[in-house]
Amino acid sequence: MDIITLILIVAGLSLFEIISSIDNAIINAEVLSTMGPKARRWFLVWGIFIAVFVIRGFLPWLIVWAVNPALGPLGALTATFSNDPAIRHYIEQSSPILLAGGGIFLVFLFLHWLFLEDKNYGLPRTEKFFLRQGVWFYACVSIILTAIVWKAIYLNSLMALGAVIGSTAFFITHGFKQNAEENEKKLLTSNLTDISKVFYLEIIDATFSIDGVLGAFAFTLSIPLILMGNGIGALIVRQLTIKGINKIKKYAYLKNGAMYSILVLGVIMLMRAFNIPVSELFSPVITFIIIGYFYWKSLSALKSSAA
Repeated sequence: MDIITLILIVAGLSLFEIISSIDNAIINAEVLSTMGPKARRWFLVWGIFIAVFVIRGFLPWLIVWAVNPALGPLGALTATFSNDPAIRHYIEQSSPILLAGGGIFLVFLFLHWLFLEDKNYGLPRTEKFFLRQGVWFYACVSIILTAIVWKAIYLNSLMALGAVIGSTAFFITHGFKQNAEENEKKLLTSNLTDISKVFYLEIIDATFSIDGVLGAFAFTLSIPLILMGNGIGALIVRQLTIKGINKIKKYAYLKNGAMYSILVLGVIMLMRAFNIPVSELFSPVITFIIIGYFYWKSLSALKSSAA
């Protein structure tokens, strides 16, 4: 892998982490505004360590171990940093299980947003049409899961299981996210201690980070690169939480860019799971194009409203 590819992958991972974490950053900023200075400093300093090294380092290792149980926990850890061709080949051979699960998770995440969630209409005709068809969300995801499992069984039964686990992970984490968003207003007016709020924010951060970690595998299977790219993105998100979240909220269509990126990355993961070759450069390049388009669209809308 040449240096240009490495830089593009890390930059793409960072951008994807930033955009996909906007909702998390908004919740963090609003809850932090109700906390004392000492608790805010603790969350923003030590919370960075937890977010970058514990959560975004622990989750990829856990996923690699789950997909390659024969390696054991220590073997999975050393394998992620190993240049041994035999170990790399072993991980690549088992990667369809991870790619199928992650791909299903991301595609379901996009479809839930498209069919059921309120949004600013970045593509008005398309998004309004699907929002009116919300009742079809569960039918669509069920059909997609059935088709993927049916095709995967003939190639690798464990890959089919991976797709089912990806579906299960989506519905479990979606429940946690929905609960977090519903409880946010209670937190803003509650008498909980600052320590309780800090722990609550860390749990929310862990839940929201799953999207970014799974999407990262569409860019690369290299854990050091994922840790580096997601880590940089997480650091930037924390800075936005402190200084610029209100400015970010003004860009109305960035969430749309994040969701369309999630769709494309999910499809890429499914393609690779079924041995359809996709260039390593495609994921970061398409991420920049999609998010760049919706950033431009947001900027245009902002200028129009100010005129």
